[in-house]
Amino acid sequence: MDLRINRRRGAGIAALATATVLLAAGCSSQGGKKAQESGDDIAAGKANTPRLKIAMITHAAPGDTFWDTVRKGAKAAAAKDNIELVYSSNPNGADQASLIQNAIDQKVDGIAVTLAKPDAMKGAIAKAEKAGIPVVAFNAGLDQWKDMGILEFFGQDESIAGEALGERLNEEKSKHNICVIQEQGHVALEARCAGVKKTFKGKTDILYVNGTDMPSVKSTIAAKLKQDSSIDHVVTLGAPFALTAVQSAEEAGGKAKVATFDLNKDLAAAVKSGDVQFAVDQQPYLQGYLSIDSMWLYKYNGNFSGGSQEPVLTGPAFVDKDNVDTIAKFAQKGTR
Repeated sequence: MDLRINRRRGAGIAALATATVLLAAGCSSQGGKKAQESGDDIAAGKANTPRLKIAMITHAAPGDTFWDTVRKGAKAAAAKDNIELVYSSNPNGADQASLIQNAIDQKVDGIAVTLAKPDAMKGAIAKAEKAGIPVVAFNAGLDQWKDMGILEFFGQDESIAGEALGERLNEEKSKHNICVIQEQGHVALEARCAGVKKTFKGKTDILYVNGTDMPSVKSTIAAKLKQDSSIDHVVTLGAPFALTAVQSAEEAGGKAKVATFDLNKDLAAAVKSGDVQFAVDQQPYLQGYLSIDSMWLYKYNGNFSGGSQEPVLTGPAFVDKDNVDTIAKFAQKGTR
């Protein structure tokens, strides 16, 4: 089932995909040979430009498999573009800002960063820009990146994704859901649940849990379900939390169904088995890949996407029983 997303933005994604295909075609064995003969910067599908050092700094919490997929995409782009990738993460906004300062001190050639806590990041990002280091954002911070002077953004519109999920719950005849936020104050997660609440015709309760303590997540969701038997859906904001919510629902009596944002190979299997109804995928591999690849394009070609005005959207898209067989093979190898 397709989400109702902005057609103009959808066209931008299509154009980006077309450009990517054309670049890949140009980097085939024949194209690579021609590149070498003409002295171009791409030869045999790999950059022969001077090595760059790019820092990727995220708000990843320990144990969240979503970020494994992001890093896999980033590493693939770094290998293609002759880039030394320096990855670091911290879910605390102030600590993430300190990691940006560390990258500035290392005189990196570019920074790719997530903006889960944008207010805590403003000062450090301004310092990077003052130092002449280009910054791109991805995954979180869609509403903040332009005001912060950031070059590009790669991710999904979390409000649109949330609204689409709320509409899907209406189609499922749901009457009462809980939207489980694993990190309070995270702008993207808050936007997802706000979107669900906006379009869902029934009742939406927000449930905050400690995403770094999965046993606590399980018991907190189970307790809420036992407390209120009218809850018929649990909406989680990440694949590991969805799989835990399935266990919580079973512990509470098994009435509530589970739907989620984000995907991994285990979640794809859960959709296939029916343990999870559906997932909203934002393609984290693509976010990681584009964030790093964009640095090479900017540094050596002067290219940037969206004219520093529009984001490059990597989602949202539903994964359910109708299409999970197609998606599962990519989830298995860690690219969806």
